[in-house]
Amino acid sequence: MNVAVVGATGMVGEIMLKVLQERKFPITELLPVASERSVGTTIQFNGKEHTVLSMEQAVAMKPAIAIFSAGGAASLEWAPRFAEVGCTVIDNSSTWRMDATKKLIVPEINGHLLGSEDRIIANPNCSTIQLVMALAPLHKAYGVERVIVSTYQSVTGTGVKAMQQLTNERNGVPGEMAYPFRIEGNVIPRCDAFMENGYTKEEMKLVNETQKILDPNIRVTATAVRVPVTGGHSEAVNVEFAKEFQLTEIVRLLEQTPGITVQNDPEQDLYPMPMHANGKDDVFVGRIRRDETQPRTLNLWIVSDNLRKGAATNAVQIAELLVKEGLVKTGVTSV
Repeated sequence: MNVAVVGATGMVGEIMLKVLQERKFPITELLPVASERSVGTTIQFNGKEHTVLSMEQAVAMKPAIAIFSAGGAASLEWAPRFAEVGCTVIDNSSTWRMDATKKLIVPEINGHLLGSEDRIIANPNCSTIQLVMALAPLHKAYGVERVIVSTYQSVTGTGVKAMQQLTNERNGVPGEMAYPFRIEGNVIPRCDAFMENGYTKEEMKLVNETQKILDPNIRVTATAVRVPVTGGHSEAVNVEFAKEFQLTEIVRLLEQTPGITVQNDPEQDLYPMPMHANGKDDVFVGRIRRDETQPRTLNLWIVSDNLRKGAATNAVQIAELLVKEGLVKTGVTSV
């Protein structure tokens, strides 16, 4: 099967290729796609050189699946073009997430909703994915009523420019800035642009996407903060349930959930941290304890590599599910 990776030369695109290779996704021919300035260059995949294609060239080859990580404008223009030729698009931008006609998918939670009619599938926001991964089994058991989440987000979520700013500041080197302030030795209580209600776009993604994936009746409020860290996003989460719970049962449910690793032994200093989540696909959950200020309420600490499960791995898992369920054509001629 021909698979296009749109944005193949970008930071997330490179991780997409790495994950596809690691998970031995059944690719007959890889179609790497990037901006015009990269067209004609080559990339390595599975020990072979592949020439970077333009959007037009890739559409003409009618891939079975196209995984997009090329920004919202590219997705808005080109995802429908790929879909028109029978391709199933998995899009990592925010463009289609809240479109009522598109499904927002975390395979472990709602992958069963996918059908052969789904030609554009939205990959959720990185901070949303790790949040709902931990909340989903608890919501099923106890009914989540309200969530308060504060995020501590890696500079990798902003991109290469932000990583370079952090490196420059650590080394005392002047350079271009991704943020309006220095990030080394600082935290910035802003992820993405501010909206009229005083929240940032990132904070509202956490609200709206959580409701779309889990339950529109869950009340969610969020504060998203950028921190001078690479390797993953962290979240302090306060969850109020409809039903009473036992902590031992909470831990058991999380431990039994595919894609979750529980690290919850404070006496041994075992708790999730970005330095340990970096490069891994699981969502790590720890600091599991009651909120002693009110009934039926829990505190959690959730960490995940935002470039892997928060982006690339989740997209590839969607593609794997499409193949497993026979929802995409696989007999595409090699080029």
